[in-house]
Amino acid sequence: MSETTNAAFGYLALSLDKLRDYNSRMTRWHVSREVMVNTFDRHDFAFKWSYAEMAPLITGLSYDWAIKQTAKCIGELAELTRPDVDLKADKRAKTQRDLFAAPDFAPPPLTITCKPGDNLDHLADASVDLVVMDPPYYDNVMYAELSDFFYVWLKRTAGHVYPELFRRALTDKEQEAVANPAKFRGQPGAKALAGRDYQERMASIFAECRRVLKSNGLMTLMFTHKATGAWDALTTGLITAGFVITASWPINTEAEGSLHIKDKSAANSTVFLVCRPRTAPADGAETLYWEDLEPRVRAAVRGRIQGFQQAGIRGVDLYLSCFGPALEEFSRHWPVQRGTPRPEPEFERRRPKQAELFAEKPDPYAATPEDALDAARREVKRWRLEQLTHLKRQAELDPPTEWFVLAWDAFQAPQFPFDEALRLARVVGIDLDREIIGRLAEKKASNVILWDSGTRAAKGALGPPDGSKGWIDSIHHAASRARNQTLQAAADLLTRVGATQEPVFLSALEAVLEVLPPSRAFTGIDPLDAVAPAAGDFEALENLRRLAFADRVDKPTQLALWEESA
Repeated sequence: MSETTNAAFGYLALSLDKLRDYNSRMTRWHVSREVMVNTFDRHDFAFKWSYAEMAPLITGLSYDWAIKQTAKCIGELAELTRPDVDLKADKRAKTQRDLFAAPDFAPPPLTITCKPGDNLDHLADASVDLVVMDPPYYDNVMYAELSDFFYVWLKRTAGHVYPELFRRALTDKEQEAVANPAKFRGQPGAKALAGRDYQERMASIFAECRRVLKSNGLMTLMFTHKATGAWDALTTGLITAGFVITASWPINTEAEGSLHIKDKSAANSTVFLVCRPRTAPADGAETLYWEDLEPRVRAAVRGRIQGFQQAGIRGVDLYLSCFGPALEEFSRHWPVQRGTPRPEPEFERRRPKQAELFAEKPDPYAATPEDALDAARREVKRWRLEQLTHLKRQAELDPPTEWFVLAWDAFQAPQFPFDEALRLARVVGIDLDREIIGRLAEKKASNVILWDSGTRAAKGALGPPDGSKGWIDSIHHAASRARNQTLQAAADLLTRVGATQEPVFLSALEAVLEVLPPSRAFTGIDPLDAVAPAAGDFEALENLRRLAFADRVDKPTQLALWEESA
């Protein structure tokens, strides 16, 4: 067969795979849009209780639609390679004639290879001006496992035309740069081993990129992951490979309604990093200590955070956006040493240490990118608490209340990963297992689920109403009483225990009202089922504020914004 015929069969095979993505037991019907939803509307093999299939032989749909989708992609690719031909989608028929009738065109030299990123032996040292990378996202997506869905069918179609590409029974899982615990199944600490495997593979890839990049070249990469561990693994590999981060920007890359983030504490933003090859330090250059560098990292974050917030970045994305400037400052001075060994909180000592799984112990005097990320989190914490309490009172919130407020502010959902809850506890200085789990929240699998006042009351988890163990107890006692009795009963309780005269309680109430989701009574929109209990607390507390504290606690900013938009 000719090369053109082979290509046609290859494109047809891709069209059939497109059709299979919309015809499986994991496809469903989108009721409001009245369209099919494909198998991978999420990055996993999510089970569907009921499924729908696309009728294959309806004119204009199914086969026709899948082939047109492939043709559209071909046209867009051809437009990139043939700038001399107008290839607009609305001129498809004329486009096809023009493309084949167009005069010969000599595009610039282009080489496409499918080689591992850690083995660019076809490229000479210092021969590349720019490396553009969208690296694998740690443990978010298992690309090879998901690709098997398509691979087994492509092998039966395109495999007859390009058999050299389909020699394996399934896709290669071993060489993939992801943090996949399944690769270490049966071994102690599979998750930690997977994280280390990802870091080592990315370091090897970055080192090869550093080899082929010119001394004045650039490398750009994008990364979206809310877990500090993922960032630490990626940037450790990046910095040790010989790169310095010179600029960073957050970019909104996820649609609000995407099922990848819907009802989850997921990030909407991707952080775009610009890196350059590191120059060798001058002979005799003094080592910079982390104790001297940390204030610079915090200042770098403080200098950018207001701009990020004014640009509409909020929640967990605000923390992620500040990782960029923190890592910029850290990478400029790497390697960094500590004057004293890394302190370990008491509650961290009781947790199994990942280091014990490896023969090579980490140096307690070596600063790591995670130190910079923790510094960034602490600075964002200070900034957000200042915003949430409107700078009117100088009293600091107690740790349990601070953790509760920051958790809702950062994740904007009652459920989020346990590891992130632990890092937030470390920033606040609280023992997550002893002071949060079973009191303000529960642990379920690898997640933490925040409790509302009703759940805490039903579980007998409410502390004393006088705030002696945290003002969040007083606030939840008041919310529970307002929801089940009357607003006046809630106000009387707070007066009796003396909370109304405490500036810290007023700050806590103000902050809680800023972060809890508002109810339908104030927005006219039903909250999501997952946040409805917390919205009930908001309604009770806002009505209580209007009754008893209107002269001392401002109206929540989020309500003012709702009223303006209405």
